[in-house]
Amino acid sequence: MISVSGLHGSGKSTYGRHIAAAYGLRHVSAGELFRQIAQEKGYDLKQLGILASRDNSIDHLVDERTKQEAAKGNVVIDGQLAGWMAKDLADLKLFFTASANVRIERMAKRDGETYDAKEQETTSRERIQRQRYREIYAINVDDLSIYDLIMDTGLLSLDENINILKNIISDYVTESHKK
Repeated sequence: MISVSGLHGSGKSTYGRHIAAAYGLRHVSAGELFRQIAQEKGYDLKQLGILASRDNSIDHLVDERTKQEAAKGNVVIDGQLAGWMAKDLADLKLFFTASANVRIERMAKRDGETYDAKEQETTSRERIQRQRYREIYAINVDDLSIYDLIMDTGLLSLDENINILKNIISDYVTESHKK
């Protein structure tokens, strides 16, 4: 089981999908789990996000589903708290980052929004989430000490980063089987 965590726009889902495909693993996204819950409850994403800011049970539901998927094994799970939720079930914990400019440009392009609008939304969302994660879980998302690999996805192209990741993961799997 591989967990993929990172900031918004760092490439968690993109790289998670590529890693899963490269190794024949399932891919589960905490973001997709959140979308499923929104649909089940009859909300759009924004409505469920507002509800989640007042009702911790939404976060706990996403977390429980994430843990259930991790326990099944043979999976790459991506999400901001994937490494924290997977805990010892993860064979490898990855954290992706990129500069704020790169992340915001990616998200603005993906969502068809202006850079300024996405920057304002992202800054606010990340500040609120940091506070919520600290209050709900006593997690400091700025503490990267739990991760096995931290990678800046803004330095190289997607293909170059994927090649690096495949090399690292293959070497890691080979070494862990020797032990």
